[in-house]
Amino acid sequence: MTALDGSTPIGGATQVADAAWRDAARPIDERVAALMAEMTLDEKLAQLYGVWVGAADDGGGDVAPHQHDLNDDVDLDALLPSGLGQVTRPFGTAPVDAAVGALSLARMQRRIVGANRLGIPSIAHDECLAGFAAWGATAYPVPLSWGASFDPALVERMARRIGADMRSVGVHQGLAPVLDVVRDARWGRVEETIGEDPYLVATVGTAYVRGLETSGLVATLKHFVGYSASKAGRNLAPVSIGPRELGDVLLPPFEMAVREGGARSVMNSYSDLDGVPSAADRRLLTELLRETWGFDGTVVADYFAVAFLKLLHGVADTWADAAAAALEAGLDVELPTVKAFGDPLRAAVEAGAVDVGLIDTALRRVLRQKAQLGLLDADWTPVPSALAGLGLADADL
Repeated sequence: MTALDGSTPIGGATQVADAAWRDAARPIDERVAALMAEMTLDEKLAQLYGVWVGAADDGGGDVAPHQHDLNDDVDLDALLPSGLGQVTRPFGTAPVDAAVGALSLARMQRRIVGANRLGIPSIAHDECLAGFAAWGATAYPVPLSWGASFDPALVERMARRIGADMRSVGVHQGLAPVLDVVRDARWGRVEETIGEDPYLVATVGTAYVRGLETSGLVATLKHFVGYSASKAGRNLAPVSIGPRELGDVLLPPFEMAVREGGARSVMNSYSDLDGVPSAADRRLLTELLRETWGFDGTVVADYFAVAFLKLLHGVADTWADAAAAALEAGLDVELPTVKAFGDPLRAAVEAGAVDVGLIDTALRRVLRQKAQLGLLDADWTPVPSALAGLGLADADL
């Protein structure tokens, strides 16, 4: 099990309060450019992956395919001086009291900030499909019930409450909603979906997105795209559909949630679409999502999806090839933990096999989101509102 909640920082961060990138009054793009100019290759790469806190190392209780095979031990003392892009599921991996979890996450953030010389905090993400996936949090009806309600306004209010709960304890990003349109009732994740009508899924799902985003939480649309249309309803199976079915049935919920809901993140599908894995599909992640729909947020990997380009899909010979294919397609962040975006990618860049421009493109999007969340501001604090309301301050960590 990886533990990040040490109460004392390791190393010392050189945090210059008056640096251009810490000035919240400056345009975000200007701040991001100033910060990127200060970063080494290792520091850039560190912003493009997460670390899974509390993930079981005994093969039990897996929540993602091949979790036991791919969740390598991480040497935090070696990793954190370069920074850390995301913290994976600090509340939802194992039962933890909300107050204890909030304090642990705040201490974790202080350790991360203290360890890297630029003092950049991490984005903490967690699951929230039917409520914040944490011990003792309110459990709301599953998405099938949202669809059955035909009440987008009610769903939006519910999502706003979920988002407020998560923000109050220091979480920044929620891995929801699931916008997969049901095509085969045999598929094992039907209970996570809103239904089988694309307009219903789009309308209700977009309302959920607006609720999360209004609360300040980053909503993550998943799984882009085709996951629910896999052959024979099997998880991770290939998807073979024509352009009309793709455009009329599977894509509308995502398009509406981007254009009208203001979603700031998208998660790829595990499946391949007509032979091309979504995690390596530039047509989807860049040409359609960004260039056609105007999406300007981050694309995050479904858990181990980058590694699956080598391990399952067989379209990459090495971990570095998998990383390069994902970045070229438009995927920005490797989750849940570092595999391909760490040492293999660094070696490939240093050898000239991968253009550092691919890393800069993804990094720019990640840092823009951190700036939007206030994580780059000079007055940022790791103490969330729930702890601040109890009278805790930075000095109490």
